[in-house]
Amino acid sequence: MLRIVISIVASFVLTALAGRWLIPVLRRMKAGQSIKEIGPTWHMTKQGTPTMGGLMFIFGTVVMVAVLSWPDLENGILGGIFVLLFALVFGVIGYIDDYFKVKKHENTGLTAPQKFLLQLAAAVLFTVLLRNFGYLTPDLYIPFVQVTFPVPWPLYMVFAAFVMVGCVNAVNITDGIDGLAAGVTVPVMIFFTAVAVLWEHYELGIFSGALLGGLLAFLIYNFHPAKVFMGDTGSLFLGGAVCGLAFGLDIPLVLILVGIIYIAETLSDIIQVGYFKLTHGKRIFRMAPLHHHLEMGGWSEVKLVTVFTGITLLACLVAFWGVMGRWA
Repeated sequence: MLRIVISIVASFVLTALAGRWLIPVLRRMKAGQSIKEIGPTWHMTKQGTPTMGGLMFIFGTVVMVAVLSWPDLENGILGGIFVLLFALVFGVIGYIDDYFKVKKHENTGLTAPQKFLLQLAAAVLFTVLLRNFGYLTPDLYIPFVQVTFPVPWPLYMVFAAFVMVGCVNAVNITDGIDGLAAGVTVPVMIFFTAVAVLWEHYELGIFSGALLGGLLAFLIYNFHPAKVFMGDTGSLFLGGAVCGLAFGLDIPLVLILVGIIYIAETLSDIIQVGYFKLTHGKRIFRMAPLHHHLEMGGWSEVKLVTVFTGITLLACLVAFWGVMGRWA
């Protein structure tokens, strides 16, 4: 438990200090974000704001997991390392995407098929590792009712890959305004840290705690008006962390609750595109995803982050109640 507290506090400090160094470096590199012209017109004022700022909370998380996980590694407890590596793979995919965007000075990086294949490969490999090391069973746990039902392993693999890739990209879609992805993910990390402590999976709690501290420090620079964006480097890492922890704790269905905002954002995008194609140009939302729809309706970025984070916090409390009796 003490190691988890240390991971939160120390990661906060490391990330905050890293930000003071990283932002000027990104400015000198001219690593500015290109804003899509199809987005809200007032977002064009953010053109040139440094991106790839997710590197700062990735740094804080990696350092604390590396420093605090030695006792677990010596005892062959590898869950925290597996989740960290999984999230890092997605962070690297995001970094490559950001690099090409910055290099070409436009808001396109890797192609959709390239990103999908890389993400799918990472998801399959991670699932196999968790299964082989005993962290994951093919028995799907149902929160609240405290029951599990067996799923054939090939079918579970397909399910896991679909959920992981979907979750990662849902978090990426949520990263659309200052502080939103980081703010929403803070209560999610609190939830996973609490569950890890409750079930004595301290190696996973160190990871989620370190990321929690890192996100809180990142918000110093990313809250409106943002001095830096996390970029795909940060958002894909966050997505990998969220789904990695859910599967590492063997409670993937809890993502429906803790990821309620990620899901709402993604569904709004899917519905908008589908309806637009079916009706040859009509729209349901003023603009997709959901945060842009509400912005167009007069919501400020601060209000959006506050409301969406509050909704996620309530959902996480319900989710905790739903899983707390599993190992009673």
